Amino acid sequence: QVQLVESGGGLVQPGGSLILSCAASALTFNRYTMRWFRQAPGKEREIVAFVGRTDDTSWYTEAVRGRFILSRVNAKNTVYLQMNSLKPEDTAVYYCNAYYSDEFTYWGQGTQVTVSS
Repeated sequence: QVQLVESGGGLVQPGGSLILSCAASALTFNRYTMRWFRQAPGKEREIVAFVGRTDDTSWYTEAVRGRFILSRVNAKNTVYLQMNSLKPEDTAVYYCNAYYSDEFTYWGQGTQVTVSS
């Protein structure tokens, strides 16, 4: 059974940093595009960033570009989302997603990130 397990969320002050991790199991990791989404209270889930299969292609939504860095280590079946210069509006539940096709896509359980003083 495919599992994506996120970790690294928590409470951080504005301007601080966090690193989220997403460890995948029971899938051929290097065949999947890895994506991070987030959902703030009362808002729809939105894509934050994605990284291609070999870590040579990445994309970030404008709200986080220049502050977040997404990377993957295929040998560890893990992706990392480094979040710097965090703002209160980054507060959300962050979800990891592995995407191969609409049929083969998997989600983690989510990890809470709260940015507050």
